[in-house]
Amino acid sequence: MLKKQQKKSISPEIIKDKNEDKIIESKTKLKDEFESSLLDLARVTRVTAGGKQLRFRAVIVIGNKNGKIGLGVAKGRDVSQGVEKATRLAKKKFIEIPFVADTIPYEVEAKFGPARVLLKPQTRGRGLVAGGVVRVICQLAGIRNISSKLLSRTRNKLNIARATIKALEKLKSYNPVIKNN
Repeated sequence: MLKKQQKKSISPEIIKDKNEDKIIESKTKLKDEFESSLLDLARVTRVTAGGKQLRFRAVIVIGNKNGKIGLGVAKGRDVSQGVEKATRLAKKKFIEIPFVADTIPYEVEAKFGPARVLLKPQTRGRGLVAGGVVRVICQLAGIRNISSKLLSRTRNKLNIARATIKALEKLKSYNPVIKNN
C-alpha cells in the first residue's frame, strides 16, 4: 500500500516538472526576442550606524532592434541580483521609436540632470555616428543611420542613457504635409 501512495505522490511532481519546463521554454522565447546590454556596473556603499553596506548598481538596456527599447536601473547585494532586477525593470519600461528609412524622423534634443544629448537623422549608408552609451542604445533600438552629440561635460553613463531615452521618447511619427501653392 505504501508503494501505491508513493507512486501517486511522484506522478504529480513529474507533471509539475513538465509544466515548469514549458514555462521556462516560453520565457526563453521572450528573452530571445530582445537583446540586452550592461551599460554600467557600480559599487555603491551606504554608511549606516552599523557600518558600510555594499551594493551593486546595474544599468541595463534591452531592445529588439525593431523600434522597442527599455532602460532598467537596480541595485542588489551581488552583481547577478542587480543585473536580474535591472533586466526585469527594463522589460516593464518599453518605449516605441518611429522610423523613417532606418533613421529618426527629425532632429531632437533632450536633457536629463546635467546630461544633454542631441540626435540628428542621417542619410542612408552614413551609419551610426555616436559614441559610448548613445551608440549602444541606438543599436539595440534598431536605428542604423543617426548622428549624435553630447552637449554637456558629464560622463555619467546613467544620466546620458536617460537623456537619450528621453530624446527618443520625444519622437512622434512623421507625416510630411505637402502644400499646394
